[in-house]
Amino acid sequence: MKNSFIQLAILFLILPGLSALAQVDRSSYPEPGPAPEIQMGEAHTFTLENGLKVFVVENKKLPRVAFSLILERDPILEGDKVGMLDFVGDMMMGGTSNRSKDELDDAIDFIGASLSASSNSLFASSLKKHQDSILELMADVLFNPVFPEQELEKLRKQALTALAQSKDNPNSISSRLTSALNYGKDHPYGETRTEQTLNNIQVNDIRSYYETYFKPNISYLAIVGDITPEEAESLVKKNFSEWQQGEVPSHHYETPSPPDTNTVALVDRPASVQSVVRITYPVTMRLDHPDYLVTRVLNTVLGGGTSSRLFQNLREDKGYTYGANSSFGSDKLVASFTAYADVKQTATDSAITEMIYEIRNLAENGISEKELEIAKATIGGSFGRSLEQPSTIASFAINTERYGLPEDFYASYLQRLNAITVEDVDEAAYKYLKPENLHITVVGNASEIQDKLTAFGEIKKFTNMADPQRELELGDADISAEQVIDNYLQAIGGREAAAAIERAKMEMSAEIQGTKLNMVVLYDAPQQRMAQRMLMMGNEASKTLIKDGKATVSAMGQSQTLSDEQFEDMKMSMWIIPELHYELMGYTLELDGLREIDGQEAYKIDVNNPTGGKITHYYSVDTGMKLKTESQIEGETSYLKYETFEGVKLPVEISLHSPMIPFPIDSKLEDIEINPTFTEEDFN
Repeated sequence: MKNSFIQLAILFLILPGLSALAQVDRSSYPEPGPAPEIQMGEAHTFTLENGLKVFVVENKKLPRVAFSLILERDPILEGDKVGMLDFVGDMMMGGTSNRSKDELDDAIDFIGASLSASSNSLFASSLKKHQDSILELMADVLFNPVFPEQELEKLRKQALTALAQSKDNPNSISSRLTSALNYGKDHPYGETRTEQTLNNIQVNDIRSYYETYFKPNISYLAIVGDITPEEAESLVKKNFSEWQQGEVPSHHYETPSPPDTNTVALVDRPASVQSVVRITYPVTMRLDHPDYLVTRVLNTVLGGGTSSRLFQNLREDKGYTYGANSSFGSDKLVASFTAYADVKQTATDSAITEMIYEIRNLAENGISEKELEIAKATIGGSFGRSLEQPSTIASFAINTERYGLPEDFYASYLQRLNAITVEDVDEAAYKYLKPENLHITVVGNASEIQDKLTAFGEIKKFTNMADPQRELELGDADISAEQVIDNYLQAIGGREAAAAIERAKMEMSAEIQGTKLNMVVLYDAPQQRMAQRMLMMGNEASKTLIKDGKATVSAMGQSQTLSDEQFEDMKMSMWIIPELHYELMGYTLELDGLREIDGQEAYKIDVNNPTGGKITHYYSVDTGMKLKTESQIEGETSYLKYETFEGVKLPVEISLHSPMIPFPIDSKLEDIEINPTFTEEDFN
């Protein structure tokens, strides 16, 4: 009985609410309320006599304090020392006149803090109780760097390794290409680092930059965390008052413009199984531009998320890609618009057609009210989430000063966003989207996609370093693919000597991120069999076996027999000297002109097997030697050094860029046996 009374009482209480809910009209969305004016914590500001501007945002949620120092300088053209600016921060952290690098690192670790530097900033954070210590360390790095030579050599080696990796990374290639096209290689945003520019960098270059640009009169210091303005001012004056101001040079560059007509920039990468497509052009847009906010809405509709037109068209509707997006940059100097997607090779031209369609359709026909509301909600939500970070308030204060923004620029952000109309976005789309003035860039297998790309404009070919590809002519020389192969066999010691090497056992070594690998390969040409074992720290990591007309790959205790087509593709590289066996295997050869490989002119030879598989070799015009091999299955192999064994030159140093590993593997021949005796056990 008691439970019944309780249930009746609850029912009595909730009935009015249920009645009200029953009267709600759910056939339409409720009208949105007015956008609120954001009440953000104010940044306390002051300026030292030397010109250093300081912004303090007090936030006591956590007992931590962060210090961000930013230099406001013009972009710098590095010229023949491209890459130098990327070294500055690490060189500053390489030790001071008071502390070696190890001592500096230990001091930071001891208090559980963080400290880092770049060419135009320093950042430090720590618990509040260590704020004096971390700021003293930050000041030591700022004022007393020694720029050790050994640190530069370490950074140079890392940069050269990263550069080598980027040369085979299709997205890195695409990024280099789009920057060079949008801005030009004589612009700070378009110049390209090379081995030569990295090797040109000296300690004095870094020291000279530091002495020229690290000045308080172009600097902002943001302090965020559990610290009062009074504490902050005392700390700043103690550590930064003696910083001497100085004159800092300014730099001016011509503003790049979009191309007059659509043009196609193609980087041939035969090992690619998909195409990296970037459609781009430079734009002028800054944070203080009247159209800044409306271009954020415009980009969100076009390619700013999963509900955008590009994503819905290319992924959801057509299935060309896992994702398609766009970006509309902003920068004090110059920015760019880019629409991008990594697409199936067979859909390259179709994807470009759809991307241009979406750009043109938006420019000519505008957006819908629903798209506008979705975009506003997306941008507003992102802005609101950013306010959860106290550092955002400090960043807003600095931007307000740097760009001369109205004091309520951020406080009224949502109100201004809410006020944007369909007509505003349509006007911006017509003004900023340029479907007839596009750099259409593609990194992919040219032999598969080039012919279809002519529909979009004149095709210009570029190298993986964003340089125009030299059109090398075969000239009057009447040479065939077969003659190129004969020349190679002659260059390595002659066909007869090469054919005398029927079997070989090779042991090679490599290192991947500090882990040593060993590979043992057995070649048996008369029996058409090959065994390859990969050892990691002495243990077998994988094994590949070709014999009896099939191929088997084993790894992690699992074994898989490859399909007939996969077997035929793998057979193309199972020989010690594959060029000896092309006719026997029924392969066809095609001479595809000349290419430049690491500064050398080379014949490009495509080798095709009966099932459609292909492998590409490049042979030096001058020496006849094989320089490089490309395959969609195995990636790229560069032959760096040859040595002579039994009268035949064989590669002893190679660099492998596998599609399965995001960095190159350099391997060396440790031992070789020519024509050893094999047993059946060797191939089990």
